[in-house]
Amino acid sequence: MSDTPPPATGRLTTHVLDTVHGTPAAGMSIALYVREPSPDGCADGRWLLLRSVVTNADGRVDGPLLQGEDFKPGHYRLVFDVDGYFRTRGTPLPATPFLTQVPLDFGIGDAGAHYHVPLLVSPWSYSTYRGS
Repeated sequence: MSDTPPPATGRLTTHVLDTVHGTPAAGMSIALYVREPSPDGCADGRWLLLRSVVTNADGRVDGPLLQGEDFKPGHYRLVFDVDGYFRTRGTPLPATPFLTQVPLDFGIGDAGAHYHVPLLVSPWSYSTYRGS
């Protein structure tokens, strides 16, 4: 019997639904960040970019954003480029859009779980939840 813990099986996934057009949000840019602790332990730390991706035709990312050894408990941020997406789609927007980027801050506490963070979005509103 080994004292080595089993490898982490958790993963982080996302998808985006365009509620204006009633379609998956294909071609939306998303950035994933992790919050690193401050070296002095006094501040909230800083956000470190882990990766940038673009959604596929199904509004999803091709594979998990994090998995295996990279999937660790901590504080994370997904930033969805809403303004860029709707402008590319030709959606009429004011010169100064209401939503530009949507940041979603969330925590991962269980390295063995599946965390799915979907976004339902229009140029004027958004909704999210912990999916399955």
